[in-house]
Amino acid sequence: MNFRELETLEQEENLDAASSRPQESKSRLDRRDFLKVLGGGLLVCLTPISSLSQESGRGSGSHELPNDISAWLHIDADGHVKVFTGKVEVGQNIRTSLAQAVAEELRVPFDSITMIMGDTDLVPWDMGTFGSRTTPTMAPQLRTMAVAGRELLVKMAAERWNTDATKLIAASGRVSTPDGSKSLTYGELTRGEALVKTVAGDPPLTPATEWKIAGIPVPKANGRDFVTGKHQFPSDIVRSEMMFGVVLRPEGYNATLVSLDTSAAEKMPGVRVVRDGDFTGVVAGDPFSAQRALAAVQSRWNVPEQQGNQGLFEYLKNNPEGQSGRPDQAVGSVTEALAGADVQLESQYTVEYIAHAPLEPRAAVAEWDNGKLTVWTGTQRPFGVRDELMQAFHLPAEKVRVIQPDMGSGYGGKHTGEAAIEAARLSKAVGKPVKVVWTRQEEFTWAYFRPAGLIEIKAGARHDGTLVAWEYHNYNSGPAAIGTPYDVANQLIQYHPTKSPLRQGSYRGLAATANHFARESHMDAMAHAAGMDPIAFRLKNISNSRLKAVLQAAADKFGWVSLKSTPERGCGSACGTDKG
Repeated sequence: MNFRELETLEQEENLDAASSRPQESKSRLDRRDFLKVLGGGLLVCLTPISSLSQESGRGSGSHELPNDISAWLHIDADGHVKVFTGKVEVGQNIRTSLAQAVAEELRVPFDSITMIMGDTDLVPWDMGTFGSRTTPTMAPQLRTMAVAGRELLVKMAAERWNTDATKLIAASGRVSTPDGSKSLTYGELTRGEALVKTVAGDPPLTPATEWKIAGIPVPKANGRDFVTGKHQFPSDIVRSEMMFGVVLRPEGYNATLVSLDTSAAEKMPGVRVVRDGDFTGVVAGDPFSAQRALAAVQSRWNVPEQQGNQGLFEYLKNNPEGQSGRPDQAVGSVTEALAGADVQLESQYTVEYIAHAPLEPRAAVAEWDNGKLTVWTGTQRPFGVRDELMQAFHLPAEKVRVIQPDMGSGYGGKHTGEAAIEAARLSKAVGKPVKVVWTRQEEFTWAYFRPAGLIEIKAGARHDGTLVAWEYHNYNSGPAAIGTPYDVANQLIQYHPTKSPLRQGSYRGLAATANHFARESHMDAMAHAAGMDPIAFRLKNISNSRLKAVLQAAADKFGWVSLKSTPERGCGSACGTDKG
């Protein structure tokens, strides 16, 4: 998956641009098999009729979604609750916040919730964990599911006691009569029963003012496991008879292999060399032996000329990817407005490539069993990686399982499944589970980067500070938050895709960081050119009441009028909007 596709995926929540993938959508156990795995209890399914229930598949393009459920809830016979979601924990603590949301609506203790996350055999399909979408979309979805489950449990108790359900109370994992004379735990209500209930509609959610569990500080779910080292990150996974794999990397980008001599490595005890076209890997019984064997492989590469930092931004501007599309925003005539402007300013702004540098590099363990591939890997898109594996090995969905243990960060840098595919290729060749953990050098060289970019801005204003013209061109960095929040009668705003010399992809905030930086820097420069206070200049050109109020409140709290920059301390201002 390339950067353009990742940018579209994360900004528009759209899978149209994802790497080509089969149309197979049976991504989890069916209901009978699901109940066999989980045992007796209550399983609640929601008919996806509300906009919330479509979060996982909004804009899913050609990907066929499950048409009968949008979330899973299972209550064990002992009252323990399992909640299933395709979202994954990468350090943002949603395992805790989502459990709080469900506990609040289901009326159970927080510690009775177990979140099952990112296991493609068990959870509904989900496009991925990105774009700050979990809290505003998945949390309400799971809350809706929990309310439906609670209402069903109350109804079950009412039927057992032959009483009015509206008079019963659900709290602390049990249903009781108002006087407390009768009470049943959720486990007692569901014991020995494998019930499936499809619930339609949008049951009322608990108002935030009445929350007792959600929205309050609680210890991190599984926090003790992280502190004591009990938690297994993807790079900690161990399987029986597991071997360790490393991959031969080229000497430069887009290099082609000229010659290869693996004889020295093949003579080492316990070492297997795997060749598959241009792919060469080494497998051994321990990481040191694998790296030692790889060092013994002699390879010669034809490396094309590499673009360096010198001249990078000229390269980005002069190497478009395809034909330039329509402007993102075109209003009025920028040329005429600039010609008549009292204040004119033209500048260039640049942003460099940035590595994600996650605490845990890419890692995967692959295991084949009777034709089924299971991979434990760190990824923000388990189903996306599953699709990559399906494509690489020509497998149907039911023959590929991706499990994402809570991993050591991603920052948008782990949408793709490089290590998973490498481990799977090596495992298939040697017939044993294989672990691949990228070195820090591999992570900094071969993972995709935050895109570099050149941004050119021309702007014009009247003497009183009113903006009259805004021309903005972003080369390569990306279109996220490319628009201006300021009122300008004449605008020309355009993003220009270019042929990046490096792999590039999603990064926290996408191109919003670059576009905010460039726009707000230019707004400051325009304010100085017009002889105006930078905040007063901004406020004059904002009609958005919410943004205007935020900027004014920030200035007041900061003491903008009285605090000025000194040689020891600088004061600046910036504002903008992104994703609402």
